[in-house]
Amino acid sequence: MRHLCLSLVCFFVAALAGLDRLRSSRAADSPSSPTPNAEARRGFQDRKFGLFIHWGVYSLLGKGESVMDREMLPIAEYEKLPPRFNPTEFDAESWVKTAKASGMRYITVSAKHHDGFCMFDSKLTSYDVIDATPFGKDPLRSLADACRKHKIPLFFYYSLLDWHHPDYFPLGRTGKHAGRVEKGDWNKYVAYYQGQVRELCSQYGEIGGIRFDGFQDRPDASWDLETTYKIIHELQPKALVGNNHYLAPLAGEDFQIFEKALSGADSSGLNKVPPHPTMPLEIFETMNRSWGHNASDHHYKSAPEVIRLLADAAGRNANLLLNVGPKHDGAIPNEATERLAEVGRWLETKGDAIYGTRGGPIAPQAWGVSTIKADGKPISTVYLHVLDVQAPVLVPKSMLAYPLRILGNPQNLPAMIMSGGQALVTIPEADRSPIDTVINLTTSVFEPDLPIRRRENR
Repeated sequence: MRHLCLSLVCFFVAALAGLDRLRSSRAADSPSSPTPNAEARRGFQDRKFGLFIHWGVYSLLGKGESVMDREMLPIAEYEKLPPRFNPTEFDAESWVKTAKASGMRYITVSAKHHDGFCMFDSKLTSYDVIDATPFGKDPLRSLADACRKHKIPLFFYYSLLDWHHPDYFPLGRTGKHAGRVEKGDWNKYVAYYQGQVRELCSQYGEIGGIRFDGFQDRPDASWDLETTYKIIHELQPKALVGNNHYLAPLAGEDFQIFEKALSGADSSGLNKVPPHPTMPLEIFETMNRSWGHNASDHHYKSAPEVIRLLADAAGRNANLLLNVGPKHDGAIPNEATERLAEVGRWLETKGDAIYGTRGGPIAPQAWGVSTIKADGKPISTVYLHVLDVQAPVLVPKSMLAYPLRILGNPQNLPAMIMSGGQALVTIPEADRSPIDTVINLTTSVFEPDLPIRRRENR
């Protein structure tokens, strides 16, 4: 018993040391009084799973969202698309119900992509869905209304990059074949995009936030982000700001964005900075291999693949934002909705191990990840997501002081003490899931609402 107590103390001393570092970091990061969106930040972390929607006139070509640049289409040719855009199958209510049935708890939709075409009613340009298409309606207004009805926060994606606007000059790394005149007034462009940010913050009621992209086209440009973020926070005090710039978070940003995976866990080479120790994190991924609708891309992830992505993100203390690209008629492809419905059914029974959790006390292992949820002081529940049942499930032997059980099964799991302060947990064959075998334990040691392990990057 004495040996077990010493082992338990050693484990939690190490864990609490990480907690102290997190407390210090949070104290240094936080203002003297809570920010208006502090609760929204926590709520964002609790939601864990979001739907990303890339949709625009590019969907008519069915070759992805960057077809204008990839196929070197000049503006004169690309401008033939809006007069053909009439998405008769678009149904905002259906989109939101798809998200809810999938277990998704927030939505991010593209308001303007790199092509410069605005999928909302902008008074600052006629190059928008109201003025330039036979559809003549504002889909973002319909989506905002549906999200409000179903109590799902709506975020707007907005590209700082613009291949169409004449004042986006000097040109950046992309869009060089658009046929724009080699001149322009950058300050006018900044005023234009900031004016559109004002519109997005004032025309749709309360929004969840704005998510920027395109910064890397001109990383050294004077984007005046400080003013931009101030506009958002003044007009929408509870809104969150994120920017997919591959840099450490800048002043005024509320969550950190990672493309495909956290820094050190991806093979894309895009994410070179570590996750912020206290800021909400979000990983965004595609449902297939494309962001915008690609008629030839049928490589959709299976429901088990999505579930494992979601669990892995949660275990790394991050949300998963999963993208779909609706077709030109406004319908989300069946391949996506069918698989997402399966994910939703899994979350109906296993969602407790995902929603409202933070990264758990065990850093990512070969077998999987851990999450933790505060059930109320001083009780917390730790979940072990075994994503690879072939890998040995090794945990700190001090965890054996608490009953380890398969989620929903009252039977304790057998375990064997190993060398090196570890224990090998045995999962009966009948309880093994090829998707995510969830083990849970309840403890009174962990402090609620805070991940206690040292942040691991790999």
